[in-house]
Amino acid sequence: MALKTTHAAALCAVLLVGGCSFAEETLFPSSGPVQTAPASPPSLGSSNFEAPGVTNGAATGTFVGNKVSSLRGDLAGLQEMLTRHNQALQGIRSDTVQDSQRYHGTVAAINARLQVGTTPGNPILNQQWNAAQGELDRISEDVLKMTRLSNDVTNSSAMAAYLLESVRAARQLSGAVDEDHRQLRILEDETNRTVVLVERLLTELSDDVNRQQAYVGNERQNLNTLALAIKNGQLYSSALSSRGGAMPASYDAPMAAPRGAVGSSDMALVTIRFDRANVNYESALYAAVKGALDRRPSASFDVVAVSPTGSTPGAQALGATNIRRNAETVVRSLTNMGLPSNRIRVSQTTSPTVNNGEVQVYVR
Repeated sequence: MALKTTHAAALCAVLLVGGCSFAEETLFPSSGPVQTAPASPPSLGSSNFEAPGVTNGAATGTFVGNKVSSLRGDLAGLQEMLTRHNQALQGIRSDTVQDSQRYHGTVAAINARLQVGTTPGNPILNQQWNAAQGELDRISEDVLKMTRLSNDVTNSSAMAAYLLESVRAARQLSGAVDEDHRQLRILEDETNRTVVLVERLLTELSDDVNRQQAYVGNERQNLNTLALAIKNGQLYSSALSSRGGAMPASYDAPMAAPRGAVGSSDMALVTIRFDRANVNYESALYAAVKGALDRRPSASFDVVAVSPTGSTPGAQALGATNIRRNAETVVRSLTNMGLPSNRIRVSQTTSPTVNNGEVQVYVR
């Protein structure tokens, strides 16, 4: 395993009938996970993209002068579009800030109630969780609006680049008077400033979209962890995946090839003994995995389903099926806590020293 044996012994946690105990209280306090400050929403860009305006020019009556007048109208249209983009962006930003404030206010209220203690599955907290999910959905819709706006600005950027090339090309046309070229120089400068402004808008908007998408993804993981905390009536500090950066996925992987013999030199991080119905293991599992990730954020985990060696082939097959279901439940718990499923490897084996079946979790 990836962790040294000397460290593994200190990390080992065994869940017993009537509760769970830890090998090292200084590593995993019996009071449970501690609260951390809730994540803050990422900052949004603050620029206001105001069009520089278009300078009017007197008609010269030449072909080039007419071309200048047409290009000036195109630039005015582009700047009007830029103004609409800016208004849309400022409106989306305002909505996003308000939606984020409501979301974090609701999450803070849930965390505060969990911190002082509450009953498992508290219906008031479930209602608040549903409200938080709705508020996060509104933030997600805000991000979708930003994405649509980014697509519109991309089109405007292409239009601005084409207009700038057209203005420069007009200077090569014959039949122009000095006034035509003077107006073209002014028009080129104003078009250049507009192009720069559109590109700045696109860059800032793209940065906002990327930050907000990552933020919403992380908060969905945190909501999954919060749902688990409400179910158990105990606060968890954060989603485990916030340390790994990968998005969680639902568990649907088949059991892998069996590991080596149980009881080898690799000490299990957690051993969950399913010797009674409704074993309450999630708080201890969270604390143990969180402690391992604190020490090595890139760690992955092996979940091993260990079934007893039955007296008959039928009894052994039944025991293997039951513990496999329990292992799948443990994997779902880990993914609900935010640990990405691609960092979990599942296997199955038998042992004559196991009576009722157990699930062992190893660090690798």
